[in-house]
Amino acid sequence: MTMIMNIGPLTEKSNPMVQIPAVLITGASTGIGATYAERFARRGHDLVLVARDVVRLEALASRLRQETGVTVDILPADLTQTTDLAKVETKLQDDARIGILVNNAGTAFGGSFIDQSSDNMTKLVALNATALVRLSHAIAPRLAKAGEGAIINIGSVVGLAPEFGMTVYGATKAFVLFLSQGLAHELGPQGVYIQAVLPATTRTEIWDHVGVDVNTMSNVMEVADLVDAALVGFDRREPVTIPPLHDAGQWDALDGARKAMLGNLVNTLPGERYRTLG
Repeated sequence: MTMIMNIGPLTEKSNPMVQIPAVLITGASTGIGATYAERFARRGHDLVLVARDVVRLEALASRLRQETGVTVDILPADLTQTTDLAKVETKLQDDARIGILVNNAGTAFGGSFIDQSSDNMTKLVALNATALVRLSHAIAPRLAKAGEGAIINIGSVVGLAPEFGMTVYGATKAFVLFLSQGLAHELGPQGVYIQAVLPATTRTEIWDHVGVDVNTMSNVMEVADLVDAALVGFDRREPVTIPPLHDAGQWDALDGARKAMLGNLVNTLPGERYRTLG
């Protein structure tokens, strides 16, 4: 019998024909990841929670089991470590229950490009970009074969704005956006929904890593508001969701300008301005 995988809001949990997919969430012990876990649990989804902090994972899992009745598994892992990353990849490949992946794990470091250490930059790229690619690649073939499922990638508005000065972090988040858009073109026709979520300043522990007191900052979004807005975009099947952006037309204009340029990017000769001096 063909089972129907419902990845949107669930209003017919008692319907025996609906197969509610499990959700694997990285960076799930706190902040955005923990809030996604709570929201999806309240929608009736079983969970697989991935993070380094076992104590926090166990506490969150226990609470969500008691409050919602869903099954919550924990998978402690440091996604910058190859062996741990491989464990999560195997879980995504082998566990057919998992139909939604939330790539939330990420970090940032303070200081300018010159001030940051090469080791910290390498860790940042490994977690924000490499792990996200590998986990997406681990689940994508199974979702495409099933013709259903979703991947949610947490990016950042910093990936649109080098002016913000977080150069390496912003580069990883620009990568997340591009990857999401590319995957949407490849996997969308096969029934797999890809969403890029671009938060702005949000009250999470990432600011501790940067060395900034978030309480001194203005226009800080609360995590619950961010995730709830992102899930509205998820339910609408938006390819890119930018919760802090009030004027959606600005994103449409930016993306439209990019698309309008595509036909002019491939030419036999360089542009006229490059064939004359002065």
